[in-house]
Amino acid sequence: MIVPESFSTSRLFLRRSKESDAPAIFEYANDPEVVRYADWPRLTSVDEAQRAVERATRHWESGEEYAWRITVLPDDTPVGGVACTFEGHRAQFGYLVHQRLWGRGYATEAAQAVFQWMASLPHVHRIQATCDIDNSASARVLEKLGMRRDCVLRRWAVRPNLPGKPIRDALLYAWVREGLTTGPESDEVKGIDL
Repeated sequence: MIVPESFSTSRLFLRRSKESDAPAIFEYANDPEVVRYADWPRLTSVDEAQRAVERATRHWESGEEYAWRITVLPDDTPVGGVACTFEGHRAQFGYLVHQRLWGRGYATEAAQAVFQWMASLPHVHRIQATCDIDNSASARVLEKLGMRRDCVLRRWAVRPNLPGKPIRDALLYAWVREGLTTGPESDEVKGIDL
């Protein structure tokens, strides 16, 4: 599988992390509202953001996770991220965007770029994502991508950025490749416009 180093959309450029990104990553990953429903703790220092960049590089190189920083053209400063993982025929992804850019469609635009690439891979038969039961904005992004809500996952995820670090319900959304012939050699992808 060839993993793109970057994606371009009409307004955004998604690219791999670089060392100089740490201050910008800290700016949005330290915001309690941005990471409210994340399953990882809010970053509390630029050093933690630097370690996150290093971890992203290691995970990319090992194939454990692929992550891209979202930048708004023509600027190259990260304002969010999209990441995905693969397990056999399944792919999973997540995203977040700086609070000052909420409501402008950037999360949908960035997620769609990665989603369409994952859906184009012949071995991927299912793409899924979860969001907190109360994260209606994230649920709307997933629905705009053409994903359908599969179920509620009860007591699914610890939310370390909410008071008391509760174990919360989550919504599971999925896209499933339809109309396959007999195997992964089929290029047919229904439900999205590649």
